[in-house]
Order: sequence, then structure tokens, then C-alpha cells
Amino acid sequence: MFPHLRLSGALLLSHNLKHFTCRTMASVTPPVFKPFTLTLIQLVKSNSDKPQVVVLPECFNSPYGFVHFPAYAENIGYTAGKEYDIQASVSESVKMLSSAAKEAGIWLIGGSIPERDEETNNVYNTCTVYSPTGALVASHRKVHLFDIDIPGKITFKESETLTGGTTTNYFDTEFARIGLGLCYDVRFPELAMIAARRGCHAIVYPGAFNLTTGPLHWELLQRARANDNQVFFSMCSPARDMTAGYHAWGHSMVVDPYARVLAEADENESILHVDIDPEPFHEVRAGIPVTKQRRFDVYPDVSA
Repeated sequence: MFPHLRLSGALLLSHNLKHFTCRTMASVTPPVFKPFTLTLIQLVKSNSDKPQVVVLPECFNSPYGFVHFPAYAENIGYTAGKEYDIQASVSESVKMLSSAAKEAGIWLIGGSIPERDEETNNVYNTCTVYSPTGALVASHRKVHLFDIDIPGKITFKESETLTGGTTTNYFDTEFARIGLGLCYDVRFPELAMIAARRGCHAIVYPGAFNLTTGPLHWELLQRARANDNQVFFSMCSPARDMTAGYHAWGHSMVVDPYARVLAEADENESILHVDIDPEPFHEVRAGIPVTKQRRFDVYPDVSA
């Protein structure tokens, strides 16, 4: 599918897809939730059947390290709600992703790439989304930057070179409304709460946890976000490469609205195919109706 693109991780959403809009173009009412197939591909390439929606991992086109982000950053210049001229773009990654989406006839959520804002010179960790015609239709800048210091284990500061985004984002398909985030965003429940309260049925975060935080929190956080919001939740990681400077945890995963793990990869190159059935979404919300029991007279609604 991508003859010139080598991937260490990717996530696929398969469905007969005809309509897709970004957050600013989506209707107030989410689409009717219908069955679809979610396929996680944690490897270099896939021999699986052609999907309709493909999601690539975080920073798929550059080394994962704050010292590398400025060197690999590209100008994108996308404005939500405005038509984007792919041919005039100076971003090689945007052109490649657009071409791949168009050639394969798929919707492509392009993981993330380092983005440099032409006006401010700020660098962002940015996810871009493409239609089957190759149009750039949405973007999400990573909101929460990965700044941690665990003595003797790992120190990482994205804020040394990155700036955090300031918007929440989702997109509509004909089978579901899907929320977007990136990696460290999962530690902040507010972002997923906002997505769910705005009608998202599923939330997908490309990410790359490490060998310290991965075994501690990768599964826990996904199950927590799924349980809190009674949505499907999924994160896709690169496969682990111990020769790289950053060692990814792997373990791409899909969790249902009951917080049950539907599928999980190990650290190696893997493919996961998961059929997403809307029934558990409706069932858990009817049986444990927390979405109707919140007390916004006692505490604020973060999505308001």
C-alpha cells in the first residue's frame, strides 16, 4: 500500500466509508453508530486486506526525541475549515500522506509529524487526516507535552522544543464519531471526556509509551478512559526496536466501553483485527447510565 514508506507501527479502521469531516465541519449530532472493523498493525508492512481508514503511529517519520523534532519539523499551514492546497504544500510528509491516501482510496490518519508554524516558528507534534481523494481535512496538535523525570529510569522533556496545541478534535464517519489525541494526552481525562460528551463513540490516540511507563500505565489508562466515558478506546504503538534511541513499549490495544481488552499485541511486529460492535456501547450506557447521572450542579462540565 505504501511502497516507499516503512512503518514500525500503524492502526487501521476498516469500514465502507463514504463521508468524513473534521471537527469544525462536523454536525452537532453525531452519526448513527454502526459496526466496523478495527485493525492494529504493529509492524513494518501489512499483507492484510485493504482497509478504508488507516492510522499511523506517533512521529512515524522521525526519530522520537525532543532533540530531533526541530530538525525534522515541516511547515504544514493547515487552517481548520479551509480548503488546503496539497500541491502548494512545502511539507514532503503531507504530500506523501495525501498521495498514499488518494492512491489507496482510504481515509488516512497520519499518526503525527513534527510541525513548524511558519508565523510563530513554534514546533508542534501534529496529527493530520486525509480523505480518499487526498484532501487534508483535519489536524490535531498534541495538547499535553511529555515532560517526565523518573530518577534512574527515564527523563524526557518535549517542552524543550515543542509547543502544546490548544484545540480538541474529532471527526465524523458514516459509522461513528471518532475522537483524536496523541500519546501523553491519555493521562489527562478531560480531553477524552470532552470528546465523549461531544458524541464520540470511539477515541483513538497514536502513541509511543516507553519501557518504564508502558508496563505501568499503558493498559490502565486506556481502560480508564474507556470506562470513564463508556466508549471504545484504542492506542497504536510502534513495534519495539532496541537499536533505536527510544524504546517503544508496543502492545497496541483496543478496549471496549466496559473496559474489557478486546485485543492486544505484544512488543513485536503484529496485526490485530477487531470487529467493533456498537451493542456494548449502547448496553453499558443503558445498564450503568452515568452519562445521564452527572451532577453539573455540583461540579463543572469540562465540555461546556
